Amino acid sequence: MRVLAIGDIHGCLGPLDALLDWVAPAADDLVVTLGDYVDRGPDTRGVLDRLVGLKRAGRRVVCLRGNHELMMLAARNGRSDLRMWLAVGGVQALTSYTPGSELRADALAAVPAEHWVFLEYDLVPHFETDTHIFVHAGVYPDYGLADQPENMLYWEFLPEAMRHHSGKTVICGHTSQKTGEPKVIPGAVCIDTHCHGGGWLTCLEAGTGRYWQANLHGDRREGWVEYE
Repeated sequence: MRVLAIGDIHGCLGPLDALLDWVAPAADDLVVTLGDYVDRGPDTRGVLDRLVGLKRAGRRVVCLRGNHELMMLAARNGRSDLRMWLAVGGVQALTSYTPGSELRADALAAVPAEHWVFLEYDLVPHFETDTHIFVHAGVYPDYGLADQPENMLYWEFLPEAMRHHSGKTVICGHTSQKTGEPKVIPGAVCIDTHCHGGGWLTCLEAGTGRYWQANLHGDRREGWVEYE
């Protein structure tokens, strides 16, 4: 069984589908997606459709929550939260639900109920195996997972080191690596490789460090990380 982590997708359905086709998760493989499925990229709706479909089909998929999912959910609370979300990629997300038309005040109504259910109830804050911790942004090394504050789970950027007291390697996203390469620090690796901004979407096999990448232009490449 492989444990396959996929970094921040941000509406990049084409690269996501390319990776799933290329890596070809088997029935006993586990896919862990690290959050930030929405915003900035061209097809938020398609990405959520794909993830909802994988879960509905009974595939072994664990979907973590990212800060952009939190902002999309909060956008329903009022104009202030809506404006904040629109400024950080919500415009692209809503456009994927109403292509070819201008955004309207009631644009949130175009998001189907199953997507709101997925965002609100089907995402988890973290996941761990015997050897790895999976989280969107990061963890405080001295805190257990149940005690991690939300600002660290969803919002803090990658530090110089992140050795968790459990001894497990942390696999995270959130801190965009504009080089397009996974970033290895002592105790952790970040696989947000800036797909929406001209980089790559990364799928990492946690146990071996092998990774596969696809981009919005249809290119593919692969490599290896060495954990520190």
